[in-house]
Amino acid sequence: MLFNNIIYGPIHSRRLGISLGVELMPLDQKLCTFNCVYCECGWNEPVSHPKLPTREEVKEALEKKLQEMANGKCENGKCPDVITFSGNGEPTLHPDFLGIIEDTCALRDLYCPSAKVSVLSNSTQLGRPDVVQALRLCDNRILKLDAATDEMMRRIDMPVDENLQVATILSRLKQFDGDFTLQTCFLRGEHNGQPIDNTIPEELNAWYRAVDELHPKQIMIYVIDRKTPEENLQKIPREQMEQIAAPLREKGFDVIVSA
Repeated sequence: MLFNNIIYGPIHSRRLGISLGVELMPLDQKLCTFNCVYCECGWNEPVSHPKLPTREEVKEALEKKLQEMANGKCENGKCPDVITFSGNGEPTLHPDFLGIIEDTCALRDLYCPSAKVSVLSNSTQLGRPDVVQALRLCDNRILKLDAATDEMMRRIDMPVDENLQVATILSRLKQFDGDFTLQTCFLRGEHNGQPIDNTIPEELNAWYRAVDELHPKQIMIYVIDRKTPEENLQKIPREQMEQIAAPLREKGFDVIVSA
């Protein structure tokens, strides 16, 4: 499912509350540095000259919507809990991402000061200083780590950069000194004849070590909830998800389970 408007919603997010979405990627196809087997937007397609919304278009569309919500003209009659950057791929790929976040924070302060600015990112662009600077301006940095071993990360996320390593992702996540939310999708199944399961002891233990190393202020673990491009995937039962969360909670981590 693709989002075909720059601003979409508000929708009720199972993790974030009433969320107003902002789309920075093409409105007609997915553009991402990952090709995750569980992505609700489907598989990546070749893009030679992707058409991205401009900074000015995003600002104009967002301001119009926030004005409507602040004036009670929308269906829920109130401001959003969160303004969320996610959508048809990796939002931090936008070349004006920093400027757009600056505009968003200013508009939020003007129309809906109680709303939080959140970015859901796959963590692949954290080597760019402008992206890190932009994320520091946000209230919620929700950064992905689906597996803590290279092999399982590649099977689940299928990065466009085949040389990407978990160690690189971890080192870049450390820039935030734990001031971020770590997000992980747990799943099992098969893709191209290869087993996928980041809940087995070997994978879980590596992930637990990564969590200890990063010490994020919050952890979101969730399961597949919509149609996935790879059909041979299974949803992890809630009981098992709670079991995965338990050792971290015992250590004092704030863990949210969406299952």
